Amino acid sequence: MRRSATKSEKEGRRNPALFKGEDKQVSKLLVVVDYQNDFVNGSLGFPGAEALEEPICRKIEEYKARGDDVAFTFDTHGEDYLETQEGKNLPVTHCVRGMPGWELYGRVADYCDALTPCFHKPAFGSMALAYYAKTQGYEEVELCGLVSNICVISNAVLVKAALPEARVLVRCFVLQIFTLMSSPEGV
Repeated sequence: MRRSATKSEKEGRRNPALFKGEDKQVSKLLVVVDYQNDFVNGSLGFPGAEALEEPICRKIEEYKARGDDVAFTFDTHGEDYLETQEGKNLPVTHCVRGMPGWELYGRVADYCDALTPCFHKPAFGSMALAYYAKTQGYEEVELCGLVSNICVISNAVLVKAALPEARVLVRCFVLQIFTLMSSPEGV
């Protein structure tokens, strides 16, 4: 049986029970999308992806210095990936839970600890991330990471659907890179 949405959820306000710092109102969230080894230098890695490490680290530090929230998504598959719908259309095994390719890349991993919200998603977008953003009532959500034309944009659309009045930003730059597409032809 489905539970009814609370008044706070219906109105898109923060749910204080889910907020770890009761004495402050956090209204901004940075989501680092799928900055995992397999997308940087593994089975689906591509030139330039490693260049995101420092800009992403600086962006995380900026959010943390202001007391804003940071969350991570992990593309997460099982050993049966090639049997899934995605695996049949993208037949390259990647981001298998527990394998080195599934882990966050480089120094970005240092910012993800036991208290950091992490969303392990078997598909391009995370409904759990969208629900979390809605229950927290963020006024602004910024997304960066990989891959911009698939997972980053999928999560941005879901977050915007959950928070129609929030400002949703996708960082995708050529010189000041925060998210990349895996194929230059897709630009």
